[in-house]
Amino acid sequence: MITVTDPVDLARALIQCRSVTPAEGGALTLLQSVLEPLGFVCERVVFSEPGTPDIDNLYARRGTSKPNLCFAGHTDVVPPGDLDAWSCDPFAAVVRDGVLFGRGAVDMKGAIACFVAAAARRIAAGDDAGSLSLLITGDEEGPSINGTVKVLQWLKERGETIDAAIVGEPSNPEALGDEIKIGRRGSVTGELVVHGVQGHAAYPQRADNPVPKLAHFISRLMGTLIDEGTRHFEPSNCQVTVVSVPNTAANVIPAFAKATFNIRYNDIWRRPTIEEWVRLQCEAAALATGARYDISFSGTGDVFLTGAGPLVDTLTRAVAAVTGRTPKLSTSGGTSDARFIKDIAPVVEFGLVNSTIHQVDERVPLADLEQLTRIYERFIADFKGGSARA
Repeated sequence: MITVTDPVDLARALIQCRSVTPAEGGALTLLQSVLEPLGFVCERVVFSEPGTPDIDNLYARRGTSKPNLCFAGHTDVVPPGDLDAWSCDPFAAVVRDGVLFGRGAVDMKGAIACFVAAAARRIAAGDDAGSLSLLITGDEEGPSINGTVKVLQWLKERGETIDAAIVGEPSNPEALGDEIKIGRRGSVTGELVVHGVQGHAAYPQRADNPVPKLAHFISRLMGTLIDEGTRHFEPSNCQVTVVSVPNTAANVIPAFAKATFNIRYNDIWRRPTIEEWVRLQCEAAALATGARYDISFSGTGDVFLTGAGPLVDTLTRAVAAVTGRTPKLSTSGGTSDARFIKDIAPVVEFGLVNSTIHQVDERVPLADLEQLTRIYERFIADFKGGSARA
């Protein structure tokens, strides 16, 4: 029997659900079983798209009045990796020396457990102002196609609104209370193909080697300053991540050479303008080398920034009240499902300490789970304007 006001109890039960993306693993079913007795109306929606796995999602809401404060998160986890490298079964939810071990302990079943426990405590205290909701997907660690973005569209189609959202991603680099994420850089991936003419390495005059030309493109993309950063964001940067040619023979000049690169861009840019910057660099490289090339782009995350206001201010005060720290308002790091939520409501990210996410022996101190629960309690009460205070 799970004690719903105890974040450790609930976190252990969630970790024991083997929800390696895209498997649901019983995690959403478990959440539904603890939320419905608290008065949440739970709806499970499955979305599909050709070439991607079907994804089970959960939307749960308690109350019908405004504001609707939503907690967004994911129960899917990355694979545990080498099981022999773990000090315990990654899905056993072992507690040792005051620390909970397990895949998803930090990213992000622990934070989900804390928010549910905080909500249960507020409900027990008689706080019924506004509405609370949870949007939980099983597709954050996967392609992120059949998860949060489609749940948001589903909500829009039925006329349901979210007034503010907090994403429980592990936002703190060293200690609970270090940082609140108020924005994220945009992310775009480019696929560059430089064409040549295949031939024998002994007769280069009869071929056209695309490899040195591709190297010139790479040098141009990585060596050209994109910008110097902005008030809230680091400088944009380009990183080449894959280089390949279509052969393995040492005596064959390849017909083409490919590079994959990723650009993380700040609020100077939007997706169309950063793509245009890339095209300008490629045109300059092509002019210098006489290369023929193709470029394509993919990615689902544009830059966003949540400015000062009730959401950021209330969470900052809650963190400070519980931890004694004034959190830094940060936009560093990768991306999250907040990139979808920002289109419909103000959104921030705040969760556990991220030092062991995706690692062997992912773990969280039990004290951090309790402290995060108290932060969420305070935040819920103050944001919704309940008469009682955590």
